[in-house]
Amino acid sequence: MSQTVRALRGATTVENDTVEEVTESMHELLAAMLERNGVTKDDLVSIIFTATGDVVSMFPAAAARSMGLGDVPLLCARELDVAGSVPRCLRVLIHLMTDRSRDQMVHVYLRGARSLRDDLPG
Repeated sequence: MSQTVRALRGATTVENDTVEEVTESMHELLAAMLERNGVTKDDLVSIIFTATGDVVSMFPAAAARSMGLGDVPLLCARELDVAGSVPRCLRVLIHLMTDRSRDQMVHVYLRGARSLRDDLPG
């Protein structure tokens, strides 16, 4: 099967908006997304990060850079401020090359973000 570009989604939360917690949460989420999908750094095309307005301690992409992903194109953006949304939430959209079909992708939702997509496995 030939490789194609696919997107992999994930999200997590932090209890407190600190550099340490954001870094730890992003490392945990990114590692789980890559591991559960058998993705290597060479498979990555780009990664988009969003954070809710109550996360201001650091750029989530900085956590990715600190785990060796600095040569992958990374972009941070602000999540929409919607009433009742999950607080202190960090989301990730990874674009990657893979031979997996869409239904074989394992999207990862950790911590307080599990409730965002309870319809997805993983």
